[in-house]
Amino acid sequence: MAAASGAADSWENPHKIPPSALLLVLLTGFVQFHQIFGVEVNIGKVSTLTVLNGSDVMLPCTFSSCMSYSDSSFWWNFQKNKTAPVERIIFIKLTGKRPSVTTEIDRFMLIGDIKRKNISLLLEEVEFEDAGLYTCAFKNPNEADQQANSTLQLFVVSELLPVDNKLTVLIASIVGGVIGLLILLFIIKKLIMLIIKQIGKKKKECLVNSCANTQRGHYGSKADLKSPPKA
Repeated sequence: MAAASGAADSWENPHKIPPSALLLVLLTGFVQFHQIFGVEVNIGKVSTLTVLNGSDVMLPCTFSSCMSYSDSSFWWNFQKNKTAPVERIIFIKLTGKRPSVTTEIDRFMLIGDIKRKNISLLLEEVEFEDAGLYTCAFKNPNEADQQANSTLQLFVVSELLPVDNKLTVLIASIVGGVIGLLILLFIIKKLIMLIIKQIGKKKKECLVNSCANTQRGHYGSKADLKSPPKA
């Protein structure tokens, strides 16, 4: 009877998923979710920076993690180009409350706050040799040692080219002209409506005066028609 009942249940619910299979699907989706969205590194909307030789520049970098990032590692690498050897600039190990920072080049300084998920660097007194690719990386052991990185390119120039504002000035002039034209049309419309109103008012006054004069004329004509009084 039990076997028959089980067969009947399976017949009535042919699409019923066993709890173990459902749990397996959920765990697989959870693992894939963490693999895709677990660890991220962001250098901002612009992937290139152009700076003046001898100036200071900030290399921005932030990170995100779905889980705790205690005991994580952060570092910056430098390459002159994509085929050049990789050089370590700075290495940061998060242990306890304070991160351990190892700097390979003195002109690089960590100015980001790990607690705020910021590992930006400051490069002082930029030289032409500093031009190249800078990669910010993050590795989290709490998320199966997942690692993420992002690269920005730094250009160093002897002088900054002046910004061509002709297009901006042209657009501003066109927008200002259109706004001025709309204001002028609005004023003209108001004047025309005021003139039409005044003309209509005068016509109404003339019509009233004309009707009054006509009525007075009729009364005079009736008086004229009366016979003179007898002596």
